[in-house]
Amino acid sequence: MKKSTVAAPNELIIKIKVEPRSSRSEVVGPYGEALKVRLSSPPVEGKANKELIEVLAREFGISKKDVEIISGLSSKNKTVRLIGVKGLDERKGK
Repeated sequence: MKKSTVAAPNELIIKIKVEPRSSRSEVVGPYGEALKVRLSSPPVEGKANKELIEVLAREFGISKKDVEIISGLSSKNKTVRLIGVKGLDERKGK
């Protein structure tokens, strides 16, 4: 997964590949140029999007209000903005 972008200090924009209706919710890892995330919620009435925000906030140690889906609201392929992610300088070099 190389295509994440640091847009501003402590801000990260990443591509996400969502797999809804999974047996459990988890961040799987790199999937091409995206991060694959499994969600137990169905993609109905925004339930999967809400759960994605919760999973990413927990994974990156930030508040849910600091996770924003900026494209792909009705798609399995999404672009997400994460604000307040600590340690970006160390992660950026990997």
